[in-house]
Amino acid sequence: MGLKIAIVGATGSVGHEILNILAERNFPATEVVALASRKSLGREVSYGDKTLKIKALEQFDFSGTDICLMSAGGNVSAEWSPKIAAAGCVVIDNSSQWRTDPDVPLIIPEVNPDAIEIFSRKNIIANPNCSTMQLLVALKPLHDAATIKRIVVSTYQSVSGTGKDGIDELFQQTRAIFVNDAIESHVYPKQIAFNVIPHGGEFMEDGQTTEEWKMVIETKKILDPKIKVSVTVARVPVFVGHSEAVNIEFEHPMEDDQARDILREAPGVLVVDKREDGGYMTPVECVGEFATFVSRIRVDPTLENGLNLWIVSDNLRKGAALNAIQIAELLLERGLLNKAA
Repeated sequence: MGLKIAIVGATGSVGHEILNILAERNFPATEVVALASRKSLGREVSYGDKTLKIKALEQFDFSGTDICLMSAGGNVSAEWSPKIAAAGCVVIDNSSQWRTDPDVPLIIPEVNPDAIEIFSRKNIIANPNCSTMQLLVALKPLHDAATIKRIVVSTYQSVSGTGKDGIDELFQQTRAIFVNDAIESHVYPKQIAFNVIPHGGEFMEDGQTTEEWKMVIETKKILDPKIKVSVTVARVPVFVGHSEAVNIEFEHPMEDDQARDILREAPGVLVVDKREDGGYMTPVECVGEFATFVSRIRVDPTLENGLNLWIVSDNLRKGAALNAIQIAELLLERGLLNKAA
């Protein structure tokens, strides 16, 4: 079955990864169209061994297009996703714009594939926050086995989660330190090079930030509304790859060996957990990989039925691009494209 696929935001970091992964996975697309704003018109992007010229989103006719992979930010998605969906094209959106909409499924294929059935209400499917995604891929099989009551998560998020500007700022500040130039901060509120910033998103009245709130809300929508979730988000001077330290409280006993065995069989998870120097994964090692890596699996002796995990994943791949493509594959596997409005 040949499909026509459009990528909105094809010049961005996630758009670039989407094109790479579509080619790597031999996605059955007979035509792939790269779209961005008018200012990018005529630029070229790579798709496998082909080169695509950027077309302007504002001028593109989506009738006859099967799937649109949207990675252009919340404002663009708010304006364009309903228009694209109305043309009969299913939108898979990477922004936060539609995640809390009850008529839009929020999907991680390894976690809640059945939720995709309601997509035809708006012809839009939401991709979760990259930090939520790697967290829940690891937690789903453990929740099925012993029922999670509460999780406490501290994230260590790379600058690529902020986009190209974040990557550039880390590079420029690092260089400035070594040549003794002035440090300039435009993307982040404080210096990011050789530093850790306990802040992601905008501050809310209760003291948490929007990035923390997203993880709480999305975990409840995707996994289980009864789970209590506490999150602290930190931005770290890493180019690609998000890390998470996770403390879990279960309703039923869960030993570390049991958790390790369960996670080894879980889809999308790779366990790297040797109790020796270097016997764990770091963000540098996960770059370019599809999997969510779990390390440092150990019982929390201060808590009844408690467990600690260390979770690492490439936020541009599984955290955004791969998951969007897996959602598209899920639509095909279940024969759902013919249900598009």
